[in-house]
Amino acid sequence: MKQSKRYANEKILVLGLARSGVAAAKLLHELGAFVTVNDAKKLEDNKEAQELLEAGITVITDGHPLDLLDEGFSLIVKNPGIPYTNPILEKAIKKHIPIITEVELAYQVSEAPFIGITGTNGKTTTTTMIKQIIDTYQPNKALLAGNIGFPASDVVVKATKNNVLVTELSSFQLMGIDEFRPRIAVITNIYEAHIDYHGTRDEYVKAKWRIQRNMTKDDTLILNGDLPELVSLSQESNASIVYFSVTKKVNGAYLENGCLMYQDDKIMEASELGVPGSHNVENALAAICVTKVSGVDNESIKKSLSLFSGVPHRTEYIGTYDGVKVYNDSKATNILAAKKAISGFDNEQLVLIAGGLDRGNSFDEFIPTIERLKAIILLGETKEKLKEAAEKAQVSEIICVNNMKEAVKEALKVAQSEDTILLSPACASWDMYPNFETRGEEFVAEITKQVGK
Repeated sequence: MKQSKRYANEKILVLGLARSGVAAAKLLHELGAFVTVNDAKKLEDNKEAQELLEAGITVITDGHPLDLLDEGFSLIVKNPGIPYTNPILEKAIKKHIPIITEVELAYQVSEAPFIGITGTNGKTTTTTMIKQIIDTYQPNKALLAGNIGFPASDVVVKATKNNVLVTELSSFQLMGIDEFRPRIAVITNIYEAHIDYHGTRDEYVKAKWRIQRNMTKDDTLILNGDLPELVSLSQESNASIVYFSVTKKVNGAYLENGCLMYQDDKIMEASELGVPGSHNVENALAAICVTKVSGVDNESIKKSLSLFSGVPHRTEYIGTYDGVKVYNDSKATNILAAKKAISGFDNEQLVLIAGGLDRGNSFDEFIPTIERLKAIILLGETKEKLKEAAEKAQVSEIICVNNMKEAVKEALKVAQSEDTILLSPACASWDMYPNFETRGEEFVAEITKQVGK
């Protein structure tokens, strides 16, 4: 980490805690700033706030008082999840107080360069693939950071100029960057998402596109060449553009005759990937672009991608029991993600577990994807809607259940040797679970319990 005096004796407000807020507060404190932390939770219910208080940092909890901004702060570092419509942020904007997210803070003091990965789907898997490939080629060089669970403000403290920060970035984080400049950036794809936060799809796209705002021709921007929107936007970037595609040959990485290629050079067979699904072919091609631009050899890429077993809750291979393969794709919180996961399997030997929070959408677009399924097991608020879609798709066995325990029990009854059980809900988890991770963990626990292994 750079020994920066930039924030020494500056009064800075860290708004919102969780992991990123704690990391930002500690880093600013170490840099000599006068830090005030403000979090909506009450102090007695707020272990993070108590920890910072013990470290000598000023902590204000139980709401966001507007008069707090009368303290003369020169900067606000906000939790990415707090919208700019929050009254305290609206007041800060009127007072012309700069607002950043902690990834910007980390960038400002980092000795290590950044690889930034964003997109609607595939960010975490692509980020993890890149890290593992670099590890295979040069152990201990790559450090995971960002939205993947490792706040960049924590990671930069131990990073040196010999490291590289492989950083997953959300649209929320990117709205709060200023100087941030990744040497390599990836946009895996852009679809409609987070409209409740951004207001419109255009604003969401603008937030994602900010990843390249400070890049120059000496930097590389890697884009999904199958999305006309991104190809069009590429004309607005100063970065050098490299594409990946599953439909055509491009200047970069592409799928050709079942092979993953880079600039006319065969890397590996797509069938050799350690994880199934067309979406993982896309993720792998994006990772190939990043690592080839970084100078990694083909053998290291092939070895790493062949051994890649997935990320927890993202088409994660759980095991094979009496000849039945089991995958956990709890992260498939929308129809598009589930469609991509299902595409990696033979429907006639697939037992799908789906359902969850009802967001008011229909499942008509899901019908072609679930045709010829061996069975579909449905739970949650959407089970009746999904049942209608499954009937239209003429799925021969449709089973509605009340909970994950029953879902796993029925799946294990139906599945035979050479079949696959896949949890890919196509819905959010909040009707039954606090998050998709808890849903996936219960699925894995029930599989383990019921197969007796």
